[in-house]
Amino acid sequence: MTDPVQPRPSRPTSSGGGIFIAIGIVGGIIAGLATGEVTVAVLAGLGIGILAALLLWWRNR
Repeated sequence: MTDPVQPRPSRPTSSGGGIFIAIGIVGGIIAGLATGEVTVAVLAGLGIGILAALLLWWRNR
């Protein structure tokens, strides 16, 4: 007789960090419109969003 195949344990689902990137960009647009420096604020928001997404990925690794 053959041994039954053991199912692999399921991995927990990972969280998506893309929302942090999107919120960073939108927040940068709003802050940039308020300060008159839209490009700088969008790039700063993008950087902060990417950093938050990477931290979330690293935590869930």
